[in-house]
Parts: sequence; C-alpha cells; structure tokens
Amino acid sequence: MNKYLSQRLRKKGVWKRILRERLAEPLHLNLVSAGVALLGSFRTKVDFDLVMRAHHAFALLKAADWAKKYDIRRVTAVEFGVANGAGLLNMCEVGRRVTEATGINFDFVGFDGGAGLPPPRDYRDHPEYYSKGDYPMQSPDKLIASLPENAQLILGDIHETVRRFTPPSPVGFVSVDVDYYYSAVDALNLLEGDPENYLPWIIIYLDDVDHDGHNQHSGEMLAIQEFTERHPLRPITPYNSLRPRRLFQRALWIDHMYMAHIFDHQIRTRAIEREGKAVLDNPYLRELAHR
Repeated sequence: MNKYLSQRLRKKGVWKRILRERLAEPLHLNLVSAGVALLGSFRTKVDFDLVMRAHHAFALLKAADWAKKYDIRRVTAVEFGVANGAGLLNMCEVGRRVTEATGINFDFVGFDGGAGLPPPRDYRDHPEYYSKGDYPMQSPDKLIASLPENAQLILGDIHETVRRFTPPSPVGFVSVDVDYYYSAVDALNLLEGDPENYLPWIIIYLDDVDHDGHNQHSGEMLAIQEFTERHPLRPITPYNSLRPRRLFQRALWIDHMYMAHIFDHQIRTRAIEREGKAVLDNPYLRELAHR
C-alpha cells in the first residue's frame, strides 16, 4: 500500500463512505472485487472502482479510449482548485497507468490562486459552506517539485490565467473543484477556445454538487447551466446513462460526472466515413424464410 493510499484511508469519513457504497452492492461483486484487486488488469480495476479516486481513473481511461479511436496521441487533463495538490498528483499517477494500458500520453495542468478561497461575493458562492482562506496551498514549491515532467501548476487569478492559457494537447478531462459560482464561471472559460483544442467530448467532474443546499441556482451547477445557455455549440450536460452502466451503481462520484459536447468539432460536423451501410438484422424475417 503506497503512502498516499494509507493516508487517504485514515482520513475521517473515508471508511464510512466506502462501507456505505460497497456493502450495499451485490455480494458477488464484492467477492469478485477481491480477486480483481489482486490479479486484475488496470482496466478491470477501473471497472470495479478499485483505483484511488475512481472518477479520475474512469475519466482519464475514457478520454484515452476516445483519443485512440480518432488517432489523437496526446490528451490534456485539467484540475481547477489544486489546494495542496493531492488530487493533481493522483491524476498524474493514474494517467501514467492509463498511458501504460492504452499508449495515449497526457499533459496535466493545475490551476489555483494559491492563497485559498477569496471572500464569497454573494449567495451564489455558497457562503454557508465556504469561507475566505479555505483550502490554501501550503507548500507550492514542494508541490511543483513533486510533479512529473508532463504536469504543470499555474498559479494566479483563474479569471486571468485561463484566458492566457492554450492547452498543449486536446483537452479531454476537466476537474472543477473551485467551490464558488464565480470561480466556476472563470474556469469554464477554458472551453471557449478553438474546437481543435478539445476532444469532441470532454468529461467534466464537478466536485461541489452534493451538499443538501447545492442546486441549479447557485454554485458550480449554475455556472454550467449559464455556460450552456451562452454557448449552444458547447453544452454541458450530465453524463448520459453512466450509472446503469457501472458495476457499482451506488458510487457517489457518478453524480458528479458531466460532459461538455463540442458540437463544432470537425469529428462532430462531418458524416461518418465507413465501408458499406449500417443494416439492422430482423430475426423474424429469417424465421419466415425458413417456413
């Protein structure tokens, strides 16, 4: 067990969440999970939610699969709201394993103000949950030194730094963990660039959507709703039918998964090129032919 995982498992509430999510699932899936944890491939471990921060594992693997399908060899993954960097470093480690499994390489970029949250502006920033100075970056130099060569940390006001940023490769995953409505609005400006700066689909993880008071009229959910209204060719929607397709359907991270659709991407504006036609089978007609 690595140091990060052992520290994570000692964190308050982690075991309670694990037990609530896993023990309510079918017994046979939990039994199979033990074997997968010991002998399973990385892809199978992702299917069984056995990789730390399952949303990172799912999103990065999915982005890599999409990229490979369209012969894109490198993908950018972005985190807004780095704090002390545990999420960014986890993303880098998971990305390394995805690269081993798929051959697709990654660029990782973290954005943060560095000094913790600014003062909330109004009710849309959920001042009942978040306060000025929360989640400061305590050791930025140490974090930067810990990042692999394919990762960078961009410090400063997100409103300014995002507008100056050009992704080094097409963006395929964005994690938004900025708590505030106004900060989320600034972060989503990342999606206003040229269509070739993105995969045709981008997975968006919204961290701050699960308190009882979170809603579509404030916070990160309001930010994506307004972004969609302003950008009809870049709508952000909940990830379609994700829960019924997962083996462990009680996992809380599933409700945090959204998707930005880049409708003006060339892949989504041209006809599908294939040999022959798509034809549906009709077994009833085959049966009649044999009578």
